[in-house]
Amino acid sequence: MISISSDPTPLDPAACERALGARDARFDGLFFVGITTTRIYCRPVCPARVSYSSHRRFFDSAASAELAGFRPCLRCRPELAPGRAQIDAVPRLARVAAQCIEAGALNGRGVAHLAADLGVSERHLRRALERELGVSPLELAQTHRLLLAKRLLADTTLSVTRIAFASGFQSLRRFNTAFRERYRLSPSAVRRAPRSTQGPATLRALPAQPGVDLVRLTLAYRPPLAWDELIGCFRREALPGVELVDGGRYGRTVRLGERVGVVFASDAASVETGRSRSRPTHLNVDLSPSLLPALMPLLARLRQLFDLDAQPSVVDQHLEQGGLGPLVRRRPGLRLPGTLDGFEVCLRLLLRGEEGAGRPGDPAGRVIEALGEPIATGLPGLGRLTPTPERIADLGAARLSALGVPTLRAEAMTAVARSMAAGTLRFEPHSDATATHRALTAIDGIDERLATVIVMRALSWPDAFPASDPALQRAAGTAAATPLLRLAEQWRPWRAYAAHHLWLSDEGGPSLLAATRRAPPGSVPPTAGDQA
Repeated sequence: MISISSDPTPLDPAACERALGARDARFDGLFFVGITTTRIYCRPVCPARVSYSSHRRFFDSAASAELAGFRPCLRCRPELAPGRAQIDAVPRLARVAAQCIEAGALNGRGVAHLAADLGVSERHLRRALERELGVSPLELAQTHRLLLAKRLLADTTLSVTRIAFASGFQSLRRFNTAFRERYRLSPSAVRRAPRSTQGPATLRALPAQPGVDLVRLTLAYRPPLAWDELIGCFRREALPGVELVDGGRYGRTVRLGERVGVVFASDAASVETGRSRSRPTHLNVDLSPSLLPALMPLLARLRQLFDLDAQPSVVDQHLEQGGLGPLVRRRPGLRLPGTLDGFEVCLRLLLRGEEGAGRPGDPAGRVIEALGEPIATGLPGLGRLTPTPERIADLGAARLSALGVPTLRAEAMTAVARSMAAGTLRFEPHSDATATHRALTAIDGIDERLATVIVMRALSWPDAFPASDPALQRAAGTAAATPLLRLAEQWRPWRAYAAHHLWLSDEGGPSLLAATRRAPPGSVPPTAGDQA
């Protein structure tokens, strides 16, 4: 066993000092500062009085700060800091394991199970995390559980027992013990602390829907955020009964394991008014109390859905230097629309094909109505769950065809569902993009272009680029895939963001459905390696 060092991961102190002095929100979540006199660690945007430089230590994660003996600030609340971007300095295994742990992979499961899911030995997984993050898997899991518990204590009126289980603890006794040992505070002491304006009290009724109680949390992001463009994409692609967009608010039904409910999200910056000194940089998320036992994986999936861990200033600057300046300036902070469920991406694309949403011949409504499990929400427009891969696999292509799905698409959808039900095809953020792309193109009815868009959305892969899509070629002013691929080299590793800018600039309000259109004769389809 490798001993765990209490020293923080090396950071450039001078750069951290400059960011701290500027209180630049773009560095929020990229590092934390520990104050040696108080043994408290903060975000770089903390409004507390600035300490002397000699009293500061810098850490690259909340876990390393806590391992060094610091406890989280009650004012800036490190648990609200946005996460890291997918592309960063952390080697792949450690990064993927950390993402899984943050999503609750070790809640009720052992390290051996996570290692098996990632295809490595338990010893190798422990060694990778300890070398890269300075903490063991269980210590990292404990940090995330406690930070989530602290967040719920400060932001909600939920009972301590309910918070303990929602945070991934298996018993109230273990929760109380861990909280006191790590933070040197009782849970009730956090609840008595002044509440942050970033986390409003949470048990509330949905406006205009009396009797519908939802729990409110917040999800931070790095500004800017092109929220209108993001939910505009969701509006164009919404599955009837499963999703809806009402004004600036996105809502949908959710199934996580045995838990079902609804989730709504809106950008606080677009709805909050007043004489605030700074513009809010978080989403307001309202969710059913029934989803609380699955809160850790749900929050992780919501961050993926809205691409909240992106670093827009870095992406925008890179694309602007690559010749997309007019598009970037028109839509600063453009995010990649993600998904809560990878199979849902395949379902949406294969159901609608070239016709798109809401057009004559769209079978999505019929399929959802016939095959989606009903859910009682008390909310008009949200009454069905997305059909599961197991259900589609059991029913087969003939039932889908009877509902109006063209035969080739019905067979492709059934093949995807059977592969997922068998565990041979998975759509997780840590899945290998090239291998997933290869598996998809092996299915009749899924071409290179469609497979690339599925990888882009289901895996949140930032460099996916379907160059044979005619809408991209038209927007970029090229006549075929090969010259577009050459042009797109300067947009790596964020070609998916470039593709989204180009789609939005194309005439006709394109969305991901534009990628399913037939390529013009003579175009050269890119290889899987080029696309994914």
